[in-house]
Amino acid sequence: MLPLRPAALVTLMRAAAGGGRRGAGGVRRCRDPPGVLHIPSLSSVPQVRRCSAPPQPVIAAKQPFPVELKAGKKYAWCACGHSRSQPFCDGTHKKVTPGISPLRFTPEEDKMAWLCGCKRTRSPPYCDGTHKEEAVQSAQLSAQP
Repeated sequence: MLPLRPAALVTLMRAAAGGGRRGAGGVRRCRDPPGVLHIPSLSSVPQVRRCSAPPQPVIAAKQPFPVELKAGKKYAWCACGHSRSQPFCDGTHKKVTPGISPLRFTPEEDKMAWLCGCKRTRSPPYCDGTHKEEAVQSAQLSAQP
């Protein structure tokens, strides 16, 4: 058996003691006979709530969207992939993927741009060619909500 450090032993005893009286040094004493260490059963251990994985975007298209952008105009690029007005946000993420927000941007000049449709780009909202990868091309497109 491994020896326990005094601080670890005190912590273990406090956790195990439950409603016992406090003894010397403020340590709660268990109601078990002296020398017996009481360890609560697993059923008395509080349940730990597991964190779920963050929501992931779905592939809206396997190619980029050609868009004419206007200087100074505010745009909201759909980052979740569920919008019916791709590549722009229509608010669908609020119900379907509340953990994903659109990317808001304002171009500094009028220009033609290719906005990402696969939602995997490393330079959002612009296409970087990621859609050409096998993982995107072989993926099933999800049905729109």
